[in-house]
Amino acid sequence: MSSSRQTKGLSKVTSKPSDSLAFTNTLRYSVLQVKTDTIRMTAINNNIESLREKVTKCAETVSNLKKNSPDEKSAIAIAVKEMLAAKKEFADNNDGIGVEGKPYQAPMSKAEKKAKEKAEKTSKAAAALDSQNEGASNSKKADKKAAKKAAKAAAKKSHKEAAGSQKPSQEKTDAGGQSKQSTLKSWSRMSIPENEIVMNPNVPLYERPVIALTMAILTNTILDYTISQNHLARHSALGLPGGNVVVGDIAMAHYLLKSKGKSAGDPQQQALVDTWVNYAQSLKGFPDEQTQRAVMMTLDNNLSQRTYLVGEKFTMADVAMFSAIGFPSQTEDRKLLLKAFQKSKTAQRWLKLVADHPAVKEATQLVLGSHKEAAFEENESDKMEPLASGMNLLEGGVLGRVVTRFPPEPSGYLHIGHSKAVLLNDYYARRYKGRLIVRFDDTNPSKEKEEFQTSIVEDLAKLGVQPDLITFTSDYFDTTQAYAIQMIQEGIAYMDDTPQEQMKLERMDRKESKHRNQSVEQALDLFKAMCSSSSDDDDAAKWCLRAKIDMSSDNGTMRDPVLYRCNASVPHHRTGTRYKAYPTYDLACPIVDSLEGVSHALRTTEYNDRDEQYQWIQKALQIRRVRVHAFSRVNFNYTVMSKRKLAWFVSEGLVDGWNDPRFPTIRGVVRRGIHIGALRQFMYSQGASRNVVQMDWSKFWAENKKKN
Repeated sequence: MSSSRQTKGLSKVTSKPSDSLAFTNTLRYSVLQVKTDTIRMTAINNNIESLREKVTKCAETVSNLKKNSPDEKSAIAIAVKEMLAAKKEFADNNDGIGVEGKPYQAPMSKAEKKAKEKAEKTSKAAAALDSQNEGASNSKKADKKAAKKAAKAAAKKSHKEAAGSQKPSQEKTDAGGQSKQSTLKSWSRMSIPENEIVMNPNVPLYERPVIALTMAILTNTILDYTISQNHLARHSALGLPGGNVVVGDIAMAHYLLKSKGKSAGDPQQQALVDTWVNYAQSLKGFPDEQTQRAVMMTLDNNLSQRTYLVGEKFTMADVAMFSAIGFPSQTEDRKLLLKAFQKSKTAQRWLKLVADHPAVKEATQLVLGSHKEAAFEENESDKMEPLASGMNLLEGGVLGRVVTRFPPEPSGYLHIGHSKAVLLNDYYARRYKGRLIVRFDDTNPSKEKEEFQTSIVEDLAKLGVQPDLITFTSDYFDTTQAYAIQMIQEGIAYMDDTPQEQMKLERMDRKESKHRNQSVEQALDLFKAMCSSSSDDDDAAKWCLRAKIDMSSDNGTMRDPVLYRCNASVPHHRTGTRYKAYPTYDLACPIVDSLEGVSHALRTTEYNDRDEQYQWIQKALQIRRVRVHAFSRVNFNYTVMSKRKLAWFVSEGLVDGWNDPRFPTIRGVVRRGIHIGALRQFMYSQGASRNVVQMDWSKFWAENKKKN
């Protein structure tokens, strides 16, 4: 009841001032009625909220069953039925409005849907027929006009075809029977970003850019390119600077080699490679059996005393010949070719050698994409287990070739956030039958202690993680220092004594340091003085080494980051006082990852900006490149994850220690009763995706209860 209506009602009552008792009773009744209505509406609202929660829980049950138990059809059907009943109950108590805020409509069966669609079609057809009858008299002129127009178009088309048939030699076709001119024209109308390789995922493997990708892997340049799929593409293509396009696998491979200066230095050897490539291309127009017989005889005649087709190395000639016979890198394809080559042991040897080459296997996985896994297994022991729910394939990941690393800094105890990183690294290393390296990033002696290092090893054991190798960044200090000197000598690093706060402001304002253009000799002298400084108070200790990258970059991490700094006053917990200056994580990580053979560096998305810097350092130093696979860190609501803040709780005596069950440390959650299997399953369910989500502890402990 509105306020105006209440006022009118009261005015009628008070119109009889003589009857004060009646007025009082009426007023009491009105107040009582308002209170009753309020209580009733509160009860209704509470009931609706409880029904909303019921619908949400039913929906979660259905989702979990479909995700974790897709084969239990009956259980899913029962859960769906309960969810629909809850939705109807909610709408019945909410004036017909459903949970989504729209008028509720009961779900229809398949038969009801078909009947409704049929009725709609019938009504539309009847309406169309009526309108057609009404406009029949008006459409005769339009029909005549359309017929004349069609006749003119047909005459024009036949004239063009007759003119084209008189000059068949002007347009050449490729091995696939498609016009090269039309292919080039089609790509010229498309815009391909620079350094992007486009391919059609629906064509056979040998028609994808397998040769170009194999050569890019061999020349350590594969990470300079991105690979995308286009279902309409007739041929593979590569985007060039200036908007140009290279079309075709062979042309792309030649461009990749020449643009990176990786072509064979000996002109005679390069001519031989080109001869074999041309021969391989000429075979693609013949039937498979004829091509296989020709290749077998050619290999038998030329490889009786040699391993590879040209020289003593694996070249583009071998890859092109391998592509000519279908690029049989996967197990089933290789078996068929081995059977076809059964009359030549030489051809079989070469086939096995090429098919087992790591670059060929990686190229195969890359062209298959991230949703299909290449089959390279020879026996049961080589088979990989199916991906855990929530996990993704590693880009370019090949059985036996995956090496991951977990690089903790020994400056605190591991917490639940670290567990995701270490468990994902361990999972991929085990699934691909590779190796897991645990490397202590001990580059900052001011924060690191032996206590933390020991605790990390113990916590890894609690998680059931057994690394294949434990290393220390400090083992590579001499090597890292040598690379730093190399960067100075090549003019891509310089020494700077700009105060820290001023340097921060200059980087934000994209202002170059006054020392950026110093001579190589001066930079070397200053670097050596910094590395031999006896105290942090020395003038030499005020200098640091910075990379000379790009101060105008939109990526702040590329604006001449610090690579080396002095720390002479604090002895290192492993090397003591041997070193006075230490590399930053930004310099040491890409170098040591490359040297230790890491294939995939799994990093949280907070390092996204630093990924470009990571690749720049490896490229600048011309060391083996490492793939970066980003994943989101795990965040829990109302939970402190900072090691610095957790250390404050410990130092202030507010908790029992790092193993306090209220702490999010590994030791804390283990003491609280966590099941390691539940922790693994929970982290796997989050997957290695980039999507950042805020988790609730209730979901985690609910998963834990299932294991206990």
